[in-house]
Amino acid sequence: MRRVSPGTPWSAAAVALCCVAWLALTAGWRPLTMPDEGRYVGVAWEMLRSGNWTVPTLNGLPFFHKPPLLYWLTAASIAVFGPNEWAARLGPVLAASASAWGLFIFVRRWVDEASARLSLLVLLTMPMFFIGAQFTNHDMLVAGCIGVTVLLAAQATLAAEAGQPHRWALLGAFIFAALGMLAKGLIGFVLPVMVIFVWALVTRRPKALLHLVWPPGLIAFALVAAPWFVAMQGRFESFFHYFFVVQHFQRFSAGGFNNAQPFFFFVPVVLLLSLPWSMWIYRAIRLQWTRGSSAAEQKRRDVRWLMWAWALVVIVFFSIPKSKLVGYVLPALPPLAFLLADAVLAGRAGRPIDGPEPRWLSFLVMGAAVLCVGVAVGAAFFPRNSVKLAARDAVLRMKPGEPVLMLDRYAYDAAFYLRLAQPAYVVEDWAAARRAGGDNWRMELLDAGDFDATLAARLLLGVDRLPAVLCRPTASWIIGDAKADQRYPWLVLAEGVSGQVGQEASGHPSASPKRGNRANDLAIRRFAGSPASDARCLETPTSGSPETSPPPPSPAPTSEASRTGPRSSAVPARKSLG
Repeated sequence: MRRVSPGTPWSAAAVALCCVAWLALTAGWRPLTMPDEGRYVGVAWEMLRSGNWTVPTLNGLPFFHKPPLLYWLTAASIAVFGPNEWAARLGPVLAASASAWGLFIFVRRWVDEASARLSLLVLLTMPMFFIGAQFTNHDMLVAGCIGVTVLLAAQATLAAEAGQPHRWALLGAFIFAALGMLAKGLIGFVLPVMVIFVWALVTRRPKALLHLVWPPGLIAFALVAAPWFVAMQGRFESFFHYFFVVQHFQRFSAGGFNNAQPFFFFVPVVLLLSLPWSMWIYRAIRLQWTRGSSAAEQKRRDVRWLMWAWALVVIVFFSIPKSKLVGYVLPALPPLAFLLADAVLAGRAGRPIDGPEPRWLSFLVMGAAVLCVGVAVGAAFFPRNSVKLAARDAVLRMKPGEPVLMLDRYAYDAAFYLRLAQPAYVVEDWAAARRAGGDNWRMELLDAGDFDATLAARLLLGVDRLPAVLCRPTASWIIGDAKADQRYPWLVLAEGVSGQVGQEASGHPSASPKRGNRANDLAIRRFAGSPASDARCLETPTSGSPETSPPPPSPAPTSEASRTGPRSSAVPARKSLG
């Protein structure tokens, strides 16, 4: 067996803090990414705003695509650190840090210090892991829970074999499996069970299988995971069917959902997004079949088998359904990081390595770190369909009670960036949307509306109900396509908000349509309002009338106007439904 100088042992507490600091470094540098981050941060914002921490809601309607753990963490973070992107992404950062820290502690305990260090560095400088840690959806959260569960279960098995205390580790594995279920559902405990089962069979460890049915652990799992699910079923009688049958089994086994990909999709994805470290994958495969006679080498080989079982179970499991998203395989990255680090160290066998790490390896780590930061910086220049720019001005001008209406689309991040205190009205042909079905924002709102039909009837509007919302003395705020006035002519009389996303925006990189994003399709408008008694409300303006003439250019704002946003000009009341 090769010898690698461990150097000065790294403090476990220092490693944990460094993991959080590194992964949180660029977490606040870009707007929320659509649709996922806008959707899930919006749900967390509504949870915090309403004070209802039990039922997740999307635009005020019960939203049961996923369990609540991500929303709880995100809402708590926003409550502590304020409504900003960094706080909104802290939950995934902590989950990724827990997974990385757990890998370091486990490898240091059962392999050696050098392998633990390099495994940690490889994982933290994988672009896929680094960016995934700063992306607010359920994938990294459940990946962190799965990772800690597998490591604690393996720790309990190996410690029991060595005659060491292991019950607390085993109990922790069951608790984190329960948290995994609260993070994303059944895969939170199904995948760890599959990993330990495969590892136990390959390495002939029957006691590991017995650990899976340990009664105290099962009780702890039920106490943590069950209450929320039972409470939701008690309140919504169709919850179990929707959550488990529709959102789990149908999404896994049926077609018709977004991003259908071939079976092998995740192999090139993982290899590409793990560069430069994935260059050692061939050596890692060959290394698994080498045998050593020493007890230490046998223990290392057992750990390798655990990591291979872990990585392959995750990749194969998520390769089966037709719908595949990149984030699904985030749980496979920690074991892959160990296998690649192990291969890098194996390539140095027989060389004088009692001193510090070779210079090329240090440069490689730094280069990978720069690549990660570069990807994060690049992502900040390509926001998609975000209302952040327009919201900066609109949020300063919106008054309590002024309604928000979304035309033919749902802007997921509007609740967060506009600090909405109430749900928005959403205009669409809902009957046609239900007939068309699919996997889109329309069906998300319709599915959520099925759990609260009364509220859905008030918020999900057809075009014929626009006068009831807009014909009122107070102003309204309209979010829709920048060219929505082609369908709704009366919109030409609404006031475009300064800083709105569009080709005329204030020089932000996202304003240019040549940059290959769709951010310039979205606009926020202020509708001045008209009393319902005005029979001309929403009448079509006649060609050449004063109402259809463009307003004169506004003078340069004073310092006070810059602070409060531009004032509304007088807008005539004659508008049209189109």
